[in-house]
Amino acid sequence: MITGSTNIAGLIGHPVEHSFSPPMHNSAFNALNMDWAYVAFDVDPLNLKSAIEGAKSLNIRGLNVTIPHKIEVMRYLDEIDEVAALIGAVNTIDFRNMKGYNTDGIGAVKAIEEVTSIKNRNVVVAGAGGASRAISFYIAKYGAESITILNRNVDKALNLANDINLIEDVKADSISQISNYIGDADILIDTTPVGMHPDVDADAIVSADDMHEDLVVFDAVYNPNETSLIKQAIKANAKPVYGIKMLLYQGAESFKIWTGQNPPVDVMEDALRKTLNLE
Repeated sequence: MITGSTNIAGLIGHPVEHSFSPPMHNSAFNALNMDWAYVAFDVDPLNLKSAIEGAKSLNIRGLNVTIPHKIEVMRYLDEIDEVAALIGAVNTIDFRNMKGYNTDGIGAVKAIEEVTSIKNRNVVVAGAGGASRAISFYIAKYGAESITILNRNVDKALNLANDINLIEDVKADSISQISNYIGDADILIDTTPVGMHPDVDADAIVSADDMHEDLVVFDAVYNPNETSLIKQAIKANAKPVYGIKMLLYQGAESFKIWTGQNPPVDVMEDALRKTLNLE
């Protein structure tokens, strides 16, 4: 029951009505008998500054930040975590010190490392937007041998590649050349929206014919659970990693930042699977 002493956390974005974060976090609070509640707030970009000021005044404990606010919100915080500053985007705010973090990258890494180590692996990343930046920096931080960033706008891919200075072998090319890189790749990460609901029948960025059985294929899209790319990976007997896992682990990291407690990850995953009708 929500009372005057309930701690509030939440999500800001535009739109947010289809977010899976509220059931995931609220299930964790309930499991630990914590007097917390998580709410999604639709915030128009024009109101972002007042939303952050209002959240602080209302003693909201923490917020997740999603599209389109991840970059702009940094202007209204007192401190930015080192990794979030490198990425250039924030997806989690701790209002105790008005500090911004980015948990997307660690969420992706933990999802992938359920299947394979990232250290010394050759990684191909499709896309060069915010999710790609977050994931690519963490992939480098965790010791990838090489990273190849592929994007329709090659200049954008080159800019990202030049920003990643944690490892030496980082290159960029057009996503149209993806089939030339998959044969030597250990891990393929798709950060593009291809195959996202409602466009679920879109052609995958690469087909099963170009994949090999040792390839780990991660799609950051989590709705639908089995995207067109994941279907191709299964067809190729490659190793699929589902986007729901990134959502799960980035949420778990946010939970830890706000509460100082380790979240019940299994409970959070069950809630996500039920919300996505995977049960």
